[in-house]
Amino acid sequence: MPLVKFNIPQSLSGDRIAGLRTAVHQALVEHANVPSDDLFHVVHRLDATSLLVDHAFLGVERSQEAVIVEITFRMGRTEIQKQALYREIVRLAQARAQLRPEDIMVVLTENTSLDWSFGAGVAQYAPAQVPA
Repeated sequence: MPLVKFNIPQSLSGDRIAGLRTAVHQALVEHANVPSDDLFHVVHRLDATSLLVDHAFLGVERSQEAVIVEITFRMGRTEIQKQALYREIVRLAQARAQLRPEDIMVVLTENTSLDWSFGAGVAQYAPAQVPA
């Protein structure tokens, strides 16, 4: 875990999407205690009528290439880790995907160990299995 969803304009090339995915994963490994082999990504390529982003909300000037990255993971990261994660995602995405820092929105959602099943109907991270 985590589960990362990328909401991306259809116009973004495959290479830039790959660069963004790599940037986010690397930042998670470096700043959020995510194992390097823990990779669960969902990419949504959306047209202009399906990805609506305010181009000046909170004074941040966004372009037509604005992306929304949603990261769901278990609770436990500090405020310092989260802030570092945001900065590193933007830094790496600028280098690897040629995305402007202003065009990267990140939303974190936290939950508990019991909220995850990685298959076989089992909550692998749960402290104890509930009888069937």
